[in-house]
Amino acid sequence: MAGQTKRATVYLDPALHKALRLKSFETSRSISDLINDAVREELAEDADDLAAFEARKNEPTVTFEDFVKELKRDGKI
Repeated sequence: MAGQTKRATVYLDPALHKALRLKSFETSRSISDLINDAVREELAEDADDLAAFEARKNEPTVTFEDFVKELKRDGKI
């Protein structure tokens, strides 16, 4: 995979860098692997969110004001 990777300079908060170094040591994984996994997880979460938005795009919207009025009308507040 080394031929397929790209190099990037990333500036980390010193405490985050220390945590990554410690986790790297304790898990016998490189800092690059840890960062790649974290970025993949974040992007996967974004993809899930986008899919959920897409699935719900045709649902009717309700304004906050109308929702509160509905709660009051139904005796819930």
